[in-house]
Amino acid sequence: MAKTPDFAKTFQDMVANFPIDTSSFQEAFKSQGVLGEKLARVALTAAERSTDISARWAKDTIARMGELAVVKQEPSDYAKSLSDFASASAEVAAEHMAAFAEVAKKVQMDTVDLMLTAGKDVAAEARTVAETVARDNQLAVKKAATTVAAK
Repeated sequence: MAKTPDFAKTFQDMVANFPIDTSSFQEAFKSQGVLGEKLARVALTAAERSTDISARWAKDTIARMGELAVVKQEPSDYAKSLSDFASASAEVAAEHMAAFAEVAKKVQMDTVDLMLTAGKDVAAEARTVAETVARDNQLAVKKAATTVAAK
């Protein structure tokens, strides 16, 4: 009966002859973690500022609603009060929407800045890894050629 060859030893030898440097994976994981942390900080800051704007808007609206609830002497005063409320609300809405737009603009600028910086870092890391891999492969090929020539 034919004996099945043991490929485990062959694979172990192959892996031993082509060492893999895991430090590049660790660095990539670390840099992705740092990028994630910075992006989370940008998002949380924007959420905090948006919440502050919403709270101010709600307080302004509630304060103006109190003016609507006051009893008036003349029926026309109710119409004037409602008209004043509507125009003040439109003005305040424009101010708060502009504040939201500023938050969105800041988030966009910060995100683009982070992504550009990350892209530059990734390109530099990729160049370093490619150079290291090329050098290691050349050494492995030379070692294999020397081993073959010696036999």
